[in-house]
Amino acid sequence: MRPPVGLPRLSKRNRILLVIGALLLLGLVSGSRLLDTYVDWLWFGEVGYRSVFGTMVFTRVAVFVAVGLLVGGLVALNLAIAYRSRPVFVPVTGPDDPVSRYRSFVVSRLRLLGIGVPLVVGLIAAVAAQGEWQITQLFLNATDFGVTDPEFGHDIGFYAFQLPFYRWLLSWAFVTVAVSFFGALIAHYLFGGIRFGSRGSGQLAMPARVQLAILAGVFVLLKAVAYFLDRYELLSSGRSDRFTGASYTDLHAVLPAKLILLCIAVFCAIAFFVGAFLRNLQLPAIAAVLLLLSSILVGAAWPAVLEQFSVKPNANEKEAASIERNIAATRQAFGLTEDKVTYEPYAGKSDVSLAEVRDDKVTVPNVRLLDPNALSQTFTQLQQRKNFYGFPAKLDIDRYTVNGKTQDYIVAAREINTGGLAENQRDWINRHLVYTHGNGFVAAPANTVNSALKDAGGEGGYPVFSVSELTENKDNPISQGDIKVEQPRVYYGELVTDYAIVGAQQGEASREYDTEKTSYTYTGKGGVPIGGWFNRLAFAASYGERNLLFSDAIGDNSKIIFQRDPRDRVNKIAPWLTVDGDPYPAVVDGRIVWIVDGYTTLDNYPYAQRTPLGEATTDTLAGVRKQPNRKISYIRNSVKAVVDAYDGSVSMYAVDERDPVLKAWMGVFPGVVKPASEISNSLRSHFRYPEDLFKVQRELLSKYHVSNPKEFYSTVSFWDVPSDPTVDGQGQQPAQQPPYYVLAGNPKSGKVEFQLTSALVSLRREFMSAYVTVSSDPENYGRITVLQLPSDTQTKGPQQVQTQFVSSSNVSSELNLLRQQQTRVQYGNLLTLPVGGGLLYVEPVYIERSQQTSSFPQLARVLVSFGGKVGYAATLSEALEQVFGAGAGSSTTNPGQQGQQGQQGQQSTTQSPTSSTQPPGGQQMSPELGKAAQDISSALEKVRKAQQSGDFGALGQAYKELDEASKRFEQARQQAGSATSPAPSPTPSPSR
Repeated sequence: MRPPVGLPRLSKRNRILLVIGALLLLGLVSGSRLLDTYVDWLWFGEVGYRSVFGTMVFTRVAVFVAVGLLVGGLVALNLAIAYRSRPVFVPVTGPDDPVSRYRSFVVSRLRLLGIGVPLVVGLIAAVAAQGEWQITQLFLNATDFGVTDPEFGHDIGFYAFQLPFYRWLLSWAFVTVAVSFFGALIAHYLFGGIRFGSRGSGQLAMPARVQLAILAGVFVLLKAVAYFLDRYELLSSGRSDRFTGASYTDLHAVLPAKLILLCIAVFCAIAFFVGAFLRNLQLPAIAAVLLLLSSILVGAAWPAVLEQFSVKPNANEKEAASIERNIAATRQAFGLTEDKVTYEPYAGKSDVSLAEVRDDKVTVPNVRLLDPNALSQTFTQLQQRKNFYGFPAKLDIDRYTVNGKTQDYIVAAREINTGGLAENQRDWINRHLVYTHGNGFVAAPANTVNSALKDAGGEGGYPVFSVSELTENKDNPISQGDIKVEQPRVYYGELVTDYAIVGAQQGEASREYDTEKTSYTYTGKGGVPIGGWFNRLAFAASYGERNLLFSDAIGDNSKIIFQRDPRDRVNKIAPWLTVDGDPYPAVVDGRIVWIVDGYTTLDNYPYAQRTPLGEATTDTLAGVRKQPNRKISYIRNSVKAVVDAYDGSVSMYAVDERDPVLKAWMGVFPGVVKPASEISNSLRSHFRYPEDLFKVQRELLSKYHVSNPKEFYSTVSFWDVPSDPTVDGQGQQPAQQPPYYVLAGNPKSGKVEFQLTSALVSLRREFMSAYVTVSSDPENYGRITVLQLPSDTQTKGPQQVQTQFVSSSNVSSELNLLRQQQTRVQYGNLLTLPVGGGLLYVEPVYIERSQQTSSFPQLARVLVSFGGKVGYAATLSEALEQVFGAGAGSSTTNPGQQGQQGQQGQQSTTQSPTSSTQPPGGQQMSPELGKAAQDISSALEKVRKAQQSGDFGALGQAYKELDEASKRFEQARQQAGSATSPAPSPTPSPSR
């Protein structure tokens, strides 16, 4: 009989080549990670947060080593035990016994496999575990909430910081024991401790039985620990579709079942330990079957029976206590407690006196007519200046005090946008060395335009720009608008994606584009030095760009600016924060800064409703980064981060110092978040209540304004967030209406405040139920007021008001006529404003040419609704007078009323709109065409007057004149051969 032969042995040369290949492979795999780590180390040094980087790296390394040693060490220990307890003599079943070949291979390479296998297993486990470093740090820096759960009496900090860590340890203990068990099983089989006979019989050596039984017993014992911890996780159960938390079934069936299964698991583990030293394995087998049957009968069947036959038929009674707990926990976890939310009854009157509207000096004068979600193209066309500058798709709203008057403004930083470079500008030098920064801060009062469209020959309806920017005047290098800026260069912003290389040798000519006649050399502290060859090589490898090595423009003083999006900068420094999707620019003490809101969140607050963050914060706003759709059960806007637009410096301030989660992270990273006492008044005056937080809160307020558990279960008093009525869903479920920032009177005090507001409608209906507003002013910041309308009235909601707008005969006829003449009509945000005990709806209407790439919106009309009456006019004042009577609009801000400097800023643009009496291309409108357009305007005015007076005879005559004028216009246009003539309308249409 030929003895079994092992696998062929490698020669010394082949072994050396194999080792070299393995090292090269390891270098390729780890090289990229090491390069990224070095670049991150440089970046964290630039922003002054290298301690954060050090803490993260140290924690990752510590977790990596600990888990790697635990998993790899125990696997090695069990393999060693299996080898040392192997039988002395192992019979060979035949010349072709496959096990003998592998056994010979293993024995010949015992040291390699005995160290290599545990090492590989440990490395895989360590790499997987190090990404969860935050769990470890929160456990080590846990704080108390000062609130206990209603079932077990533990502080909420136990669930937030300790329970996740215990679960994490338990999961790795399960992995370690399972891998060790299978490793020992294979080892015993290879070394003969487990043998199978020809007829299915087998032998299990005593050492193998002891080791495997002990490992199985430890695994079952760990399962007992899991049952113990499962009890606490019931407080975040999702069994009920009405609420999150332990339901009646969880408390009266599942919770006792967990305790029973825990005891059975302990008994089963003891049976395995006893069976390890007995030849008969019946006791462990019986215990395992008992545990399996118990988990089915006690853990699954009994709760299902109780749920089906006891709870569901009486759910409103049975679940009352759990719902009460859920309401209290949800309000606490999402900042909706009584000290933060005030509920006020609101009459929702359908009529108010003319004097009440005329004498309103707070809300009506500040009604916002400019929609930041609609005017990006208008800002771009009129204020872009150069093709490589740009504005985001959604502009922002902030308030400023100018000449003693506080006013809300549409604001934007004129950023660098290298994506807008022309084809002949897109070489590496232009993208990274020349076009490096934006120029200026652009603002426009939100409650007015330069002039009414009907009064300006087609040039009305545009924002009144106030711009602070660089000029070519050496004596006056910065042109200051109403909002003065010391440093208008913008190196960090939302649009920029490329890195920039800045800095120059002393005496060297500047190369960065500033204006047509001036260049600039960056002098800020932002950027990482790349004068040394090592850093140049590192960044060349990181970006895959050889020009970084060979460009003569890079000298000893050169720096590379990267990671330029303010949201990304904050997220990198504080990965434990959930960052708001909409940073906004502000001028604070003469500096342009980006303000970024940061949230601390949890996903396991006991009994608090788990809310999908992505769904709750998704609406019709464009240009806002979407949140991940993970479920959260706790949120606080604990941090405000400020990113300087010039030097990229990041400062983070605690605005909710009582937040226990923030306290824990401040323990992890001491000194990173500055105390609230260091926030200057000038900075605090520009803080806005964040939109993403408000969206989550209003979603929950639609349900959790209800306090009675039975009423909550019936859902009869629930509300809904209305869909956006100004957006055509095209047959799909329309997205939610966004909340809106407005400068208006406080519902309680009547004083003017900068607020974030939203309407709420009845459940699955469109009638108004409540109006929610939260203040952003420092003295009342975060105070939420809910105005509840009487449930027995039917006040029209946003969708119904929009339907009323578009179906109104005078509105629809004019808008349809505009659409027929290649003019696109765009509805602005529909604002809901409490005025005189009722609700005033205001909606701007914009128009633009629909078939021209350079077209941009201009305000054409204002729609107003109150108590079922509709006003439609070129100005807010006229629209209010149509609804309330003559003089109602006397307190409004008339077009062009805001200061001369902003008007000069608009007039200075090189892209100001042309007169509407000229078609595009400079061709003069024919006299016949102009006369027909005037006749159409006159006829439409007669239609409006006839509708208001109720004179049907005059209305019919007016429609006849309108039809005749429209036919003459069409005939004159065809004769002129100009298909691009302005659309006939009561006001000249835009020429772009």
